[in-house]
Amino acid sequence: MMKPTKIFSVFLIFLWLWVPSVGAEVRQVDSNFDGKMDQWHHTKPDGKIFKIEHDSNHDGRVDQVEHYQGHKILAKAEFDANKDGKMDQIQYYSGKGKLIRIEKDSKLNGRFDWKEFFGSNNKIKSLELDDNGDGNTDTWQAFNNSGILISAEYDENHNGKVDRWDFFSETETIKEARFDTNGNGKPDQLQFFTGSSKLTKIEFDTNSDGKIDRWEFLNTQEQLERVELDRNFDGKIDIVNKK
Repeated sequence: MMKPTKIFSVFLIFLWLWVPSVGAEVRQVDSNFDGKMDQWHHTKPDGKIFKIEHDSNHDGRVDQVEHYQGHKILAKAEFDANKDGKMDQIQYYSGKGKLIRIEKDSKLNGRFDWKEFFGSNNKIKSLELDDNGDGNTDTWQAFNNSGILISAEYDENHNGKVDRWDFFSETETIKEARFDTNGNGKPDQLQFFTGSSKLTKIEFDTNSDGKIDRWEFLNTQEQLERVELDRNFDGKIDIVNKK
């Protein structure tokens, strides 16, 4: 799964135009000098900015809003990426202005289905997705300190329980996948892959006792070439079939 693109605000220095209002002030800015206002800076009576609105594509509609706390500390930023008049990405910041979370409407259908969480080093540390749009998370991805994907969990049948676990190499290629095929919360099928993501071996726990009792080995073309079985479940292989 591709990692999300991070969008950050860019702040420019503009000429100020003052418009008085009750209890607060709105400073309107024509950033590109085309005669149309495209920024609105909202300030408290003490002069501190608490919100800036942007019309970045100059179509007359606000498509980016920044919310501030304290003195010039960004707390939240909202974006309308496809310029349809609806905000589809929200970024949240800590009290020190560091990015801590991004929420997105990734399918642009009005539902926020994507959450990214960031560490103190500004690298992504986890990602949560609602793939089927039912309001419940069904994919969880974990990243290391360098922002590299290391594992993922899935609720593939959308019953609220994890039934698949993936593990990745340092190059983010899959190296192992585990499946819970009978819904008991425990993996009973394990798949192993080479560095090029080719399937090489599959292990099965056919009687759900927590022990592997069937092994399938595949060649470089991912074709089955050998099967080993423990038919009486005593932990010992008692039959080998070669293709």
